[in-house]
Amino acid sequence: MACLRIHEGHDGERDGLQVTVNDPSEVRAPTIAITGAAGNLGDLLARHMLANTGAELRLLIHRRDVADDLGRHQRAKVFKCDLAQPESLGQALAGADTVVHFAGVLFKARPERFLPVTNTQYFRNLIEAAVQQRVRRVLLISFPHVEGETTPDRPATGRLDGKPESVHARTRLEEERMLFEAGQRHGFEAVSLRAGMVYGRGVLMIDTARWLAVWTEPTWIHLISKDDFVRATSNAAIQVGVSGIYHLGDEGKQTLQEFLDKCTVTWNTAKPWRLPLRLIYAAARLCEWQSTVLATASPLTCDFITIGRCSYYGDTRRMRAELLQHLKHPTLASGRWIL
Repeated sequence: MACLRIHEGHDGERDGLQVTVNDPSEVRAPTIAITGAAGNLGDLLARHMLANTGAELRLLIHRRDVADDLGRHQRAKVFKCDLAQPESLGQALAGADTVVHFAGVLFKARPERFLPVTNTQYFRNLIEAAVQQRVRRVLLISFPHVEGETTPDRPATGRLDGKPESVHARTRLEEERMLFEAGQRHGFEAVSLRAGMVYGRGVLMIDTARWLAVWTEPTWIHLISKDDFVRATSNAAIQVGVSGIYHLGDEGKQTLQEFLDKCTVTWNTAKPWRLPLRLIYAAARLCEWQSTVLATASPLTCDFITIGRCSYYGDTRRMRAELLQHLKHPTLASGRWIL
């Protein structure tokens, strides 16, 4: 029976894991599989783990390849897989200790048509493959919206009985329920990280926000810097005793409108226009129509607006106690300089 041994990182955080197999003298670094490794956040996590942990990485990709330097790294192996075909996942997950799931489809028209497949069914395939390969931990990247409307005064607390309005949130909640049911049934460690809005230079959603207008109604959002996001996620992947739901967020309290206005000061650009909601939905419908006709990506969808209008804020006490005691950027006041 393998045991897991923790060592302290340079900042006192528990950010390293070693696996001892049978003979106490036989020690190996953990093996972490990352789906969607060629995507924005998957790339950030892989780079952080290669630079700051001794973990061996399995980088799972579908159509797009990882950056050349990641593919050449001596502790990273790239596997071309298709979540629609569970049999393609076996080699990538064989011997993995943890799988971190990022993969998904975002910028595509009519998400109500494809998300029940690309979120729910594909994740079911991943879980089945992980069970077959005896992966010890499955970690899902989620978000607080799955509990519905939450605020700093009424934060999300880790419930699974929410009734979210958007298709993105409904299908992600279904993934969470599936994850914890399977973990209990098959005996692996099930972990959901409900992350607030990840911000920082190079984060695709934030870079896109430079060109967007916003509705007038104030919407609460919970932020976390990309530096703190990858540290918390890395710790969740390699520490012992991690299971259940964790909300990832900083100590700040702000609305989406306030956040965007502060970003424009750093970017030295004009503040985003405040537009009536009906005009923003009209723009989304136009984007989806163009995407459908031209078979191109859709930078805006109606469901993006629906989920974006939902205020969200998570109770981060478990994160601070078990994953990340000290934030590099506790509020946007210190973190906006990384935008």
